[in-house]
Amino acid sequence: MRINRVMIAAPKSGSGKTVVTCALLQVLKDYGLKVASYKCGPDYIDPMFHEKIIDVPAKNLDTFFTDKEKTRELFHNSAKKMDFAVFEGVMGLYDGLGGVRKEGSSYHLAEVTKTPIVLVVDAKGMGRSIIPLIAGFLNYDKKHLIQGIILNRMSKGYYETLKPLIEEELQIRLLGFLPEKEELHIESRHLGLFLPDEVNHIKENLQAVSELFSQTVSVACIKEIAESAEELESDETLTEESLVDSYGDINHEKTVSDLMKGVAVWDSRPTIAVAKDEAFCFYYTDNIHLLEEHGAKIRYFSPLRDEKLPEGCHALLIGGGYPEVYAKQLSTNTKMREAVKNAAENKMPIVAECGGFMYLHSFLIDKEGLCYDMAGVIQATCFYTGKLVRFGYIELREKQKHFLLNGEGIKGHEFHYYDSTYNGADVIAVKPVTGKEYACIIEDKTQWIGFPHLYYPSNPAFARAFIDKAKVYQVMIEERKYGKVSMENSYRFFENRNCKYFPCHKGMGDLNCLFCYCPLYLRENCLGNPTYIEKDGRKIKVCTNCTFPHQPENYDAVIQILKSQQ
Repeated sequence: MRINRVMIAAPKSGSGKTVVTCALLQVLKDYGLKVASYKCGPDYIDPMFHEKIIDVPAKNLDTFFTDKEKTRELFHNSAKKMDFAVFEGVMGLYDGLGGVRKEGSSYHLAEVTKTPIVLVVDAKGMGRSIIPLIAGFLNYDKKHLIQGIILNRMSKGYYETLKPLIEEELQIRLLGFLPEKEELHIESRHLGLFLPDEVNHIKENLQAVSELFSQTVSVACIKEIAESAEELESDETLTEESLVDSYGDINHEKTVSDLMKGVAVWDSRPTIAVAKDEAFCFYYTDNIHLLEEHGAKIRYFSPLRDEKLPEGCHALLIGGGYPEVYAKQLSTNTKMREAVKNAAENKMPIVAECGGFMYLHSFLIDKEGLCYDMAGVIQATCFYTGKLVRFGYIELREKQKHFLLNGEGIKGHEFHYYDSTYNGADVIAVKPVTGKEYACIIEDKTQWIGFPHLYYPSNPAFARAFIDKAKVYQVMIEERKYGKVSMENSYRFFENRNCKYFPCHKGMGDLNCLFCYCPLYLRENCLGNPTYIEKDGRKIKVCTNCTFPHQPENYDAVIQILKSQQ
């Protein structure tokens, strides 16, 4: 399948690739094209900017987090319905892990996805010397992916002088230039912190930037380069029609639907409450998608403004963000703090990363030295250090298997200026280049809490384990409502029904009468691997060991079916 695509990269950070990327996205969107953006590396900020300000779908792709096949699959599945895809590189074009490895670099991502590159070069203070700079990057480009050059911070007159010289000597197309103007500078704070009264102003500035961009840069040439991208072979991917998920399990809902020929089955998926507002906004799009793909329902809530968790939630996910900026507001929302603490005390499954970890502390001390009460799940204090505490990629391994049941690690990164009086010691983090190790994460059977940000597709078993824990919690909640289902209380629960099977099953042990009301019970092929016993000359199906579809976590499904039949 052919996907029009281009990567905006640069020789170093600060060259102007973010401005070029944003301007290009805006211009393409104004053309009426369906555009998606992809950020190389573990960056939440730029995708947020693309989504909130430019209103285009954005996500991360990273060749450290995922291998070649998985990276292609993630890109293909999200871009196949788009007209155009724009990649924004990270740091210098060839800078990967630790600045020395190719994995995680912009070039490696372009290589894996077969994406042509437009190189943005900061030309301020340079004349002819810019030629050997560009030449070096072209010579190092063994795959010949660099297809065009944009010169940043250069006057029109000087660009017109240098353009023919560079093109003749290097045989590379110059696509245009950007002059040095204040409005072409986007403050890093604005990329992540959107105050309501600032958003419209930023949008106006970006519109002006995009108009200037279309005048000084050949968008037609960029489109031509994007359209020249090789056809990207799509690996075997999941489809809506597939009955097998990536874990090899049967898709219960699809199979039940086929067997029951239109009989509605209750949605037994657990609900994960996800904190999302100005204070908690750092989430990898693929993490949320993976949770949904593997059976979770997502309900968003705001720790800043809501006073309780979403009704009927079975797990809690609190991502990173800026809790320190909104510490006072978070602290004064005592009802939400209490709700979160009560959920933790009731053993609701919780995953909290970085800002979420900070929120779960007893106290948070901000950069001004002010101390605020937080949720109190962790008896520790979070405090500002004035320096970057930890930075970069990591791979995490559990000391005990609670969330990574396959025994493998999961990849992620850290980036924070705050520290804690207790960072946890249940997981070992390993730096990929140096091999340096350190302990982190507060973990047990239901909770994973710490500074590291995780990328679930690097080990989908984590997402699956989190969902399974939510299912267990869901069952526990139902058992609290109805009591543990056994022969005695299940018959009492349905005492108004004239059960024709009960006399046969009576006295056969701790059987679950709910199974006998399964709509599939009378089918020869119920897929539950039932056992059969002989009693009084009659063959009786026993569903105690049923494996499909009404496992214990699906009690509520049967209850709903029963109610609909009464």
